Amino acid sequence: MAEAISKIKEKLESLAVTDIPDGVTEFKADERKGVVKLVASAEKRYQNHLNELIRLEEISAYEKECYNNGCTYVAGIDEVGRGPLAGPVVTAVVILKQGVIIEGINDSKKLSEAKREKLYDIILEEAVDYAIGIISPTEIDEINILQATYKAMQQCISGLKVKPDYILVDAVTIPNIEIKQKGIIKGDAKSISIGAASIVAKVTRDRMMKEYAQIFPEYDFEQNKGYGSSKHIQAIKQIGLCPIHRRSFVKNFM
Repeated sequence: MAEAISKIKEKLESLAVTDIPDGVTEFKADERKGVVKLVASAEKRYQNHLNELIRLEEISAYEKECYNNGCTYVAGIDEVGRGPLAGPVVTAVVILKQGVIIEGINDSKKLSEAKREKLYDIILEEAVDYAIGIISPTEIDEINILQATYKAMQQCISGLKVKPDYILVDAVTIPNIEIKQKGIIKGDAKSISIGAASIVAKVTRDRMMKEYAQIFPEYDFEQNKGYGSSKHIQAIKQIGLCPIHRRSFVKNFM
């Protein structure tokens, strides 16, 4: 008697992705439509895994170049929150282990919230070291957002316990640091270290904004994270500003 399709489905879905080629073998001769679809789905999952390994190899090129030039520790830095009307700017620096494979690392903006949260835990577990930099809305108003971003990046570098030999940065060149660095345009999608940092920074800031949403519920911070959504702007016009608004960013709405 043929094995129930539901049982086959359970077996294939429980396979580790690397075990799929061997795991589907016993079901290849089964011509039932349901089984054929399950085998095809498993094989697609395996092909997606192979494609992801190729992508990770490509976005590790900057790190490998550093390692080949004698570096031991390579850090990636990214920022989140340069554009919002409210909340801090947050930066993260991450030093990954050489050769580490964390499937899914990418520009945080390309990932769902659930995926970012999952990767955040994995990244921190696999990192050699990491640190966060946070600059408040008040200081952003005092020194402007670009200088605040630089300061947050300098802050997180100072927070590392392990000193990197080289730093890869998304888009900018950080002033007043002695460590060699390279700014990479759209680096969060081109460097695995910067991508990891973008996820850590994004999750950190989003969690902060959710906490602020409990204190200032009128502005819908849980949904807009401080960005200028129509609901957020309408709340500013109706009830004014709260303590985490960036005064220099909201002049046009007052």
